[in-house]
Amino acid sequence: MKKLNERMKIFIIVAILGFMAGVIADVTAEYVIPAIMTILPAFLNARYILSGLAGACLTLVLVSIWAYITAPSET
Repeated sequence: MKKLNERMKIFIIVAILGFMAGVIADVTAEYVIPAIMTILPAFLNARYILSGLAGACLTLVLVSIWAYITAPSET
């Protein structure tokens, strides 16, 4: 029973992180990328480059959060 509770906690944490990633991606697509596209020169004005950079940053943040949450305990 204890294993099931641990798995459920991990499942819920992953679901919450996925929800937050979706919200961040939507906000980024709606506000951040258009603002950056007006600031950057035409070379970096390609949407796929900006989306790739946003995806890389978002992945780093999510993996960092996951690593912090699932760090081995010192017991």
